[in-house]
Amino acid sequence: MNFNKGTGLTKRQLRNILLTRLKKQTKQQREEKSRLIEIRLLKLEEFIKAKRIMFYLAFDGEVKTKNMINKARELGKEIYAPQCASKEKTLKPYALKKDSALKRGPYQIWESQTENELPIEELDLVVVPALAFDKDGNRLGRGKGYYDRFLRKISKHTHSIGLAFDFQILPTLPIEQNDVPVSKVLSA
Repeated sequence: MNFNKGTGLTKRQLRNILLTRLKKQTKQQREEKSRLIEIRLLKLEEFIKAKRIMFYLAFDGEVKTKNMINKARELGKEIYAPQCASKEKTLKPYALKKDSALKRGPYQIWESQTENELPIEELDLVVVPALAFDKDGNRLGRGKGYYDRFLRKISKHTHSIGLAFDFQILPTLPIEQNDVPVSKVLSA
């Protein structure tokens, strides 16, 4: 499907198409593109200046973040990963140490098991997944709104960077009042 002239598709239709594309991408393609995105991230001023970074833990074909996390840790950054706060229907940043035990959260996404929660306003950078982004940083998530609620709470000084494969960048996305864009998107 060609998305060049806008989609006219619903969020649900777009999610189905993009999930299929993510699954069709080979492991080698995903790793090569993730490495290119990693190189771009490490050169960004927002990343270089950040001391406390929250990374998502990739699953279901998303841009891989494991090497980015390891590199950031080597550079002396404090690393955090989101935990799903089911009652509040949002995310909370928890320390992700090299030896942190991981567990599957409510949506089968890996989470750190540490109890070291960081206040949201203390994050310098949030690395965000999505099924799609548009040129304005709008994002199409998986439909639960967790990242939208989380991004609404971060400090105005906290940068948010979306990571995506080239086919996940669309000219426009259907946007609703509760949707929160990211500051910047990196893709390959």
